[in-house]
Amino acid sequence: MDNALKYDSIRGLVKAAEERQTKISRVVLADQATQMETSEEELFTQMRDSFAVMREAIAFGQNKDQRSMSGLTGGEGYRMYEYAVNGGGLCGSFLSKAIARALAVAGCNASMGKIVAAPTAGSCGILPGCLVSLYEDKGMDEKDVVMSMFTAGAFGMVIAKNASIAGAQGGCQAECGSAAAMAAAAMVELSGGTPAQCADACAIAIANQLGLVCDPVAGLVEIPCIKRNAGGLVIAFSSADMALAGVEPKIPADECIDAMREVGNALPASLRETAGGGLAATPTAKKLKEKVFGLGE
Repeated sequence: MDNALKYDSIRGLVKAAEERQTKISRVVLADQATQMETSEEELFTQMRDSFAVMREAIAFGQNKDQRSMSGLTGGEGYRMYEYAVNGGGLCGSFLSKAIARALAVAGCNASMGKIVAAPTAGSCGILPGCLVSLYEDKGMDEKDVVMSMFTAGAFGMVIAKNASIAGAQGGCQAECGSAAAMAAAAMVELSGGTPAQCADACAIAIANQLGLVCDPVAGLVEIPCIKRNAGGLVIAFSSADMALAGVEPKIPADECIDAMREVGNALPASLRETAGGGLAATPTAKKLKEKVFGLGE
């Protein structure tokens, strides 16, 4: 256990992989098997099952009749997918379908369907939107995709330890920002990038969502949360591509995470999942709240 990973820095994960001349996912799988006193095969099977749940959530959320429990949202995944397969729009078919998948999973969550918190329910569409797209549309090997989820998980563990993955603590940057960082790192590994490039993608993704507030309309994880999953997915893809292209973040991932913590601590309570500010405090949002819960006192 003396050689167990501490998950206290991204640099530590990169160093461990570089020293062993392997992928971060391989290091993490071996370490977790040791720490949890189980086999690598068992842990891989559990992660593969999570990947299957992600795919099922996409199918659920792409149903034409999908509606949230509140009735405020529904059908976003279906409409975006139809748009994607009928021309692809400005983003092209691949990215448009990936956006549709992110919307679908977030919609599944709003409908109380089964999802994988990655790292949270509010940001559950980003990682599957990215990884399922690479698997289904780019033909990447399922084993490699599942293995990349261990890299995503390890990055999430570092972020949770040194900053936050909770909107109530750090704003939406802690949820969708963390998810985009995790997804970007996983996609870099899947695309043949180095461990250092995984860290670069993480840093770029965090930097591009620094300060994102958590302001759920009516206190529900629907508006603007579902669409923020789509935005986080696009940031994940662009961050991964920049890192693979050799574009440096300039600010290391660990320092970006530290900055995320400081920014989150500086956010007022009204912008940390309390629905007291931001979009949640707009006139339209207040009317939507009344529609769901009534006029109240």
